[in-house]
Amino acid sequence: MSELAADDHVQLLLFEAGGSIYGADATQVLRIDRAQEGAATLPGVAGGSGSRTLVFRDGERESRVRVDSIRGVVSAPLSSLRRMPQAARAHPALIGFWLGSQGPTLLVDLRETAKGSPEPK
Repeated sequence: MSELAADDHVQLLLFEAGGSIYGADATQVLRIDRAQEGAATLPGVAGGSGSRTLVFRDGERESRVRVDSIRGVVSAPLSSLRRMPQAARAHPALIGFWLGSQGPTLLVDLRETAKGSPEPK
């Protein structure tokens, strides 16, 4: 996770894509926008019919990943985060889990979703 709060918590943006709930470091998200052509989809998530996109900075450009809905922002203690072992990653964007009260939530590095995806128009 990038920017950490002084009290050892990180802000996670929770969202739904393909019927599952995911989390991302909220500091990566510049804004939430309407879906646009050229937005990437999450690795392993079929479809891509989401009506929203998370907009984030990917180097010098803005990139987008398509999501179905936004669930909110939670403050997660660092002790509730687990890194996914490199050998178990299906894709570099899938970085770990948040062990929240509703069970584990897969964490996504948004910048990794943009690698190899088309430039938004």
